[in-house]
Amino acid sequence: MIGTPEQPSLRVEIRDGLDAVEPGSWDALTAGREPFLRHAFLEGLERYGCLGRRYGWFPQHVLLFRDDRLVAAAPCYAKTNNYGEFVFDWAWQAAWERQGQPYYPKLVISVPYTPATGPRLLIHPDADDPAALQRRLLDAAVARGQELGASGVHVLFPPEPEAALAAESGLVRRMGCQYHWHNRGYTDFDAFLAALSSKKRKNVKRERRRVREQGIEFRVLTGATASAEDWARFHRFYQDTFERHMGIPTLSEGFFAGTAAALGPQVVLFEACRESATIAAALCYRSHDTLYGRFWGSSLELPDLHFETCYYQGIEYCIDERLARFEPGAQGEHKIPRGFLPVPTASAHAVLTPGFGASVKDFCLRESQMMQAQCQQLMQHSPYRQEG
Repeated sequence: MIGTPEQPSLRVEIRDGLDAVEPGSWDALTAGREPFLRHAFLEGLERYGCLGRRYGWFPQHVLLFRDDRLVAAAPCYAKTNNYGEFVFDWAWQAAWERQGQPYYPKLVISVPYTPATGPRLLIHPDADDPAALQRRLLDAAVARGQELGASGVHVLFPPEPEAALAAESGLVRRMGCQYHWHNRGYTDFDAFLAALSSKKRKNVKRERRRVREQGIEFRVLTGATASAEDWARFHRFYQDTFERHMGIPTLSEGFFAGTAAALGPQVVLFEACRESATIAAALCYRSHDTLYGRFWGSSLELPDLHFETCYYQGIEYCIDERLARFEPGAQGEHKIPRGFLPVPTASAHAVLTPGFGASVKDFCLRESQMMQAQCQQLMQHSPYRQEG
């Protein structure tokens, strides 16, 4: 540990759960702004049985203390599979296996089941030299990975400054792509429509009209106003959606209800109702400037219901709440005609198995070139009017 009389030394701790970490101390690292990094969200995944051996997520949180004060942390997990990460490394796993090397365990610094860009190397706002603390977090994670015999340490969906710092620290950068909506100061949904080309504007209007003509109305709830019945029903929607698409419904009803009660207005639930019955719902979370779409489900398959519930309700909400951005989730080029444009995402990777570093670096370089070209090509399909 390094320190001076004026600057007390840092103490590194690896925790296999957040239950013993004081919530206020953890939330102070992000000022409570980021819903997925709130203690209630991350500890809720542990408390309500969404992690562990059954799903292959084992908490290995990295904490830095100065005296007894938490000054930095990284949500970190040992993994025995690649489920719920959304940065796909099947090719890497196959390469390890061809050489007779184990790919698991590996360590990921991320939010489980959540492909949303946000801080991963959390630093208290009052801490001195935050970049040095972030590098110390990375060093501690790599050291823990080496202790566990992990194949690598992976930082998933960091913001650009953290991705750049990780690259400067020797990690390999990787590029991905999502589709985000940006608020250009729209006064209402009609102002957003006016920014679209005529063809795309007509299509959005037609999809919204079809939903109204089916007698569907919407209500917006938050973690503070949704009832236990709402969460029980949403969990049934969620399970059905995952099971129909060959997924694993890892999140429990207790998690949805418990974290909603703790996060309050940072949880947003859009419910589609017909004849007093809720027939579909989309769950979102919000920060101070961004709405994040996470899960949806329905009891009926109706034309355009998915687009309205998951996209247009969220856009309208962002305009009303003056949020800057709407990230509706991973993948989906069908989002482009509805106002969501391709945006690069990042990850960073420390390869710990000898002999694989150069291959991974070459893979990421070639993949990034391909992703950049793909994003440029997709931008040609922008639904927005060309001005000037």
